[in-house]
Order: sequence, then C-alpha cells, then structure tokens
Amino acid sequence: MNFPADLRYTSEHEWLRITEGNIAVIGVTDFAQSELGDIVFVEIETVGQTLATNEIFGTVEAVKTVSDLFLPVAGKILEVNPALANNPELVNSDPYGEGWMVKVEVADLTEVEALMDSAAYQNII
Repeated sequence: MNFPADLRYTSEHEWLRITEGNIAVIGVTDFAQSELGDIVFVEIETVGQTLATNEIFGTVEAVKTVSDLFLPVAGKILEVNPALANNPELVNSDPYGEGWMVKVEVADLTEVEALMDSAAYQNII
C-alpha cells in the first residue's frame, strides 16, 4: 500500500494535502479504497457549504457498501472532482491523484498539523 509522506491522515481514512495557502485537496486513502472494493458512485452535494471538522461531506458507494466521507478539518467546500461523476473508479486506481474528492478552504491551518503523518497513520491500520 501507498502512504505518501506529504499528506496528513485521519483515523477515518481520509487524506489531506495543502496545495496553496489555506486550500486543501481531500480524498480517501489507498487502504480505504482497498477495503471498500470497487467504487461505483461518489455523492458529494456540499459545494459552497462550510462544515465542521469530522462532519459528513458526502458518501462513497462500493459494490458491497456505502460509506460516509468525513471532513478532516473545518472549512468551506470549494469544488468536487468533476471526473468522479463519470469515473468513480478513479478513487480505486489513483486515490492520491486523479481520484481526489474535494477542494476545501481550510478555516484553521493548525487543524492540519493535528492530523496524523504517514508513519502514525500506518501504525493504526
């Protein structure tokens, strides 16, 4: 499994990457997508909303189950990955790249530092 060192992680198996300033890209980890199996649908209808840390920002549907997606830090949902509408399997094939889920304007960057680094995340799974 792949656990990029430049990301931050949650115990709910989401990852976060700061791209510039206080803008972050968020997705699910390689571990999460492998546990879910073949992803067939991603539903995120929270664009424009400001959500609290650990609030549900969407769902991901796999062949066997539906799982909630939890926001790792408080912030405003700016954008949903448009490629997921027609190609939800990108979450399986490239969870840290083309399979990203949302872009978020982070309310408090200190929350990012509180998330797990790669080594800590690997220890919990």
